[in-house]
Amino acid sequence: MEDHKFTTKENLIPFTLVTALFLFWGIPSNMNDILIKQFMKSFELNRLEAGLVQSAYYIGYFLISIPAAMLMRRFNYKTGIVTGLFFFSLGAFLFYPAAHSNHFTFFLVALFIIATGCGFLETGANPFIARLGDPASSERRLNFSQAFNPLGAVLAVVVGRAFILSGVEPTVTQISMMKQQGIYQQFLERETMRVITPYLALGTLVLIWAILILMTKFPRSAEEKTETASDSKGSFRELLRYPHFIKGVIAQFFYVGAQVCTWSYYIQYVQDYTHQPEKLAAGFLVGTLVAFGVGRFSAAWIMKYVNPGLLMGVYGLANVALVSISILFPGWVGLWAIFFTSFFMSVMFPTIFALAIKGLGPNTKIGSSFLVMAIIGGAAFTPLMGLMFLATHSMAIAMTVPLICYLFITYYAFWGSKVKGQAMAG
Repeated sequence: MEDHKFTTKENLIPFTLVTALFLFWGIPSNMNDILIKQFMKSFELNRLEAGLVQSAYYIGYFLISIPAAMLMRRFNYKTGIVTGLFFFSLGAFLFYPAAHSNHFTFFLVALFIIATGCGFLETGANPFIARLGDPASSERRLNFSQAFNPLGAVLAVVVGRAFILSGVEPTVTQISMMKQQGIYQQFLERETMRVITPYLALGTLVLIWAILILMTKFPRSAEEKTETASDSKGSFRELLRYPHFIKGVIAQFFYVGAQVCTWSYYIQYVQDYTHQPEKLAAGFLVGTLVAFGVGRFSAAWIMKYVNPGLLMGVYGLANVALVSISILFPGWVGLWAIFFTSFFMSVMFPTIFALAIKGLGPNTKIGSSFLVMAIIGGAAFTPLMGLMFLATHSMAIAMTVPLICYLFITYYAFWGSKVKGQAMAG
């Protein structure tokens, strides 16, 4: 496919600035996987309670998506993106007072605000990239930009492993001794304070990027030009006429649930069945995120030759098989099976997004907000997986949750994403 069909020279700077956002929001969402492990230690939480980290984060996405779409419908994508970056930066800076307060709830508030900012970014950036060029290459373009998301994910886990996880995992006997010596609370507080530096650095970077975007002229996308000409901005009711879109929202709900569950509890799976220390277990998480990135970049090339829906369907079947292996063969075999699911899940979010907004026309911004709202799957399924573990005392059995998710995604890829007549006309 020729380069001019991917993007144009005049759009290169905004395309680059917005593509970088995919890396930025990959950092906090995957730093949560480290926070879950760290907060289980520093606040003495069980796996269900620690799962509230993801709940607070993805509820923020859910609640802000429609207001974000309405703001962008009233103004433009740039306004929504800059607003999101300011919220993102604010939430990151709030980690400083949260750590000094030493209250888990305050961290949940800060994460909620970060997620609010990321909700603005995803509601705006995904459709902006998808529609910033030839519609025939929208899936490829979005997969390319989304490929920078796992780079942020890898960076998050590498930084979290180095600066947040101390590697100190006291035994029950050692904890008892520290309590007798009156130093256990000081140990917990030191562990909590380790989160400050990475989040202050992240908040500063995001604030600088907001200023850069604010100073850059953005082109109007195709549907914004259409809206100006026709004075039509779409409606929620019209979205009900697009079955492929409705099923796409459901598929996105299941996909984010599968992804967040897998990465949130991967360290615990590794430690439960191979008894490796937390730093080495986090190393496996870094590795699986690298596989995710390889999958994204390779998919952007493969989609030049293979239909995106077909590719996602094949990858969905692969993950159904791999997660089944992790359930049936917990241990090193299961560990590696989960490891490779990240490669195959890599195409799912951007491909579902691009397929779901096909043919929506002036309803694209509103439709995008629902697809971002579907990220609530991360808040819904993570505690459910924690509950399943508490009931069965088996992380392997708890992997049934992402297995069910991949089954629906595979259905959507092969059948549910087909665009009906009216949407094709749009």
